[in-house]
Amino acid sequence: MKKLVTVFKLMAVLSVLSLSSCSDENNEITKQETAQTKITTADLQRETTSISQAVPSTVQAQLDESQKSLEKYLKSDIQMAGVKVIGQISTQKGIEISKNLISDKDQFIAVGNLMDLSTVKLGRIGDLYVGDDLNIAQTGLKEMVTEEIKTGTNVMEVIWSNKNGKFTSLCFYNDSGIIWDNVLGGLIMMDTRGTVENSNTAAAKVVSKWYKEWWTAKWLWGSKRGEMGYQITIYYTGSSVSNTDVNDWSNISLGKAKSESKVTKKTGAYGQCQYALGLCTPTGSLSFNASKFSVSFSGLGSNMVSNGYKSLYP
Repeated sequence: MKKLVTVFKLMAVLSVLSLSSCSDENNEITKQETAQTKITTADLQRETTSISQAVPSTVQAQLDESQKSLEKYLKSDIQMAGVKVIGQISTQKGIEISKNLISDKDQFIAVGNLMDLSTVKLGRIGDLYVGDDLNIAQTGLKEMVTEEIKTGTNVMEVIWSNKNGKFTSLCFYNDSGIIWDNVLGGLIMMDTRGTVENSNTAAAKVVSKWYKEWWTAKWLWGSKRGEMGYQITIYYTGSSVSNTDVNDWSNISLGKAKSESKVTKKTGAYGQCQYALGLCTPTGSLSFNASKFSVSFSGLGSNMVSNGYKSLYP
């Protein structure tokens, strides 16, 4: 009887060891499969045709001007160390790989306004974003690729260096210029003070007066990327306002924008409007709250939001 019990115990131990071994093997296989399915730039290169390592003059000029902007505002915190052309995307699979690569958690990204250094952040997507913010960022980047990157688009790696070492970002471009790069496109240049113009400094009818304020977003190479603003106009006789109008606008290349405005005082001693404006890069999200009449930003990305009132007197 003792021998029989011993045999059963031995079989039980062997069974546990066998199951443990199978579990270990399965875990190892899963790890190997994960490693094998990790998408790299080598996968993207297989979906491209070979092109010149020399980038178009327009693209080179944008790279040069971007480096000047980075040096001006960030000093030596980040520098462009070179580029490596991958090729021209030739298949739909290449677009899908591009979509997955630029939104991968291990890819580097920069966000913020170079003219407001407190907003600037640089790091891996998975380190900068968590939870819903990560989902918003990855979805925004994938949607941007779907809309903007087509077969025939060129792609290269931009090599960067900072105090922590070197890293790369994927840069998509054509003969007309740069389309997107997680660092070059993730950052903007925007004066937070805005620009003001009014009818005291421009030709206007005697019975009307207007005031215009707007904010302009620029690419790192200096060209205009987007704008948001509003304009209020009053119509008056003497010191009495008989009517008030307001209009608004907001737009940005490769990003999201919202604008709303309404007249809050139409007649009387003055006219008044309320405005809600916002724009951001693809990794963020904007929403408008009708009850509070305000635009708010969520996620993490370069953005500008302005909510307020403006009164205008005859």
